[in-house]
Amino acid sequence: MTNYLDFEKPLAEIEGKAEELRALARANEEMDVTEEAAALDAKAEQLLKDLYQDLTPWRKCQVARHANRPHCKDYIAELFTEYTPLAGDRNFADDLAVMGGLARFNDQPVVVIGHEKGSDTKGRITHNFGMARPEGYRKAIRLMEMAGRFGLPVITLVDTAGAYPGKGAEERGQSEAIARSTEMCLKIGVPLISVIIGEGGSGGAVAFATANRVAMLEHSIYSVISPEGCASILWKDAEKMREAAEALRLTAQDLLELDVIDRIISEPMGGAHRDTTATLAAVRGAITNMLAELSDMDAAALIKDRREKFIAIGSKGLAA
Repeated sequence: MTNYLDFEKPLAEIEGKAEELRALARANEEMDVTEEAAALDAKAEQLLKDLYQDLTPWRKCQVARHANRPHCKDYIAELFTEYTPLAGDRNFADDLAVMGGLARFNDQPVVVIGHEKGSDTKGRITHNFGMARPEGYRKAIRLMEMAGRFGLPVITLVDTAGAYPGKGAEERGQSEAIARSTEMCLKIGVPLISVIIGEGGSGGAVAFATANRVAMLEHSIYSVISPEGCASILWKDAEKMREAAEALRLTAQDLLELDVIDRIISEPMGGAHRDTTATLAAVRGAITNMLAELSDMDAAALIKDRREKFIAIGSKGLAA
């Protein structure tokens, strides 16, 4: 079943009518609705192209948050082999918002780490909607340390609205854990590649995405704060999220122009959720290319490349 976003309601009506015709035909074998259904399909396809031809930043936020969008576990299951999950931070607990472990990518040993939001109500509660607590970032630090020790490239998959802001998380040192995860990203002497597959929210994303190469899916977002949070602070009104989304420059296209990210990974027409197989294949290709770009660099060069990349962020601006 397709879950339609608010701006896709006209598309839902057309596709719904086409399906109603086909249902009638299935119930009555003498009824031929081939031409009518095909005409509606063509109309729906054109409308889909029109809707996604020039999405506003707020609509991109909606697509990035779509419930049916592929999640971290989907990427790990499809792109990696021999995945062996590693749990816990060896200090407090295991945070299920962060998953990671040893795996092979194109038969190359790697460490993969990512945010998992969950794909249904039970899963979202289990994984805390992808919002990591301190132990999640400390688990990531442990895995990155291990990767550095054994010379394994690190691949991170970012999909979080931000780090969990709860009282317990703050008491256990949320900001310190994020800072140390970011520091670990900067100092490990192995290739570090990050792909933002949905939301890249605040320090919770930066703690995984301080990488040699950062890629974003075409309709993903990456920002210091959510549009709703920004609107609540600036205008005391969360309903001004559309204006905030425009001002934040959170789209992949703006961030590529600002040199915050290195490449955009194309999505199928209508978003990643409409063709998961094609999306996963595109991400595989991008990761393969990014690993190849870094394959000849030694540890010192990788660390220097990463540090220079992030020191340079902010030196290029966009016209208002």
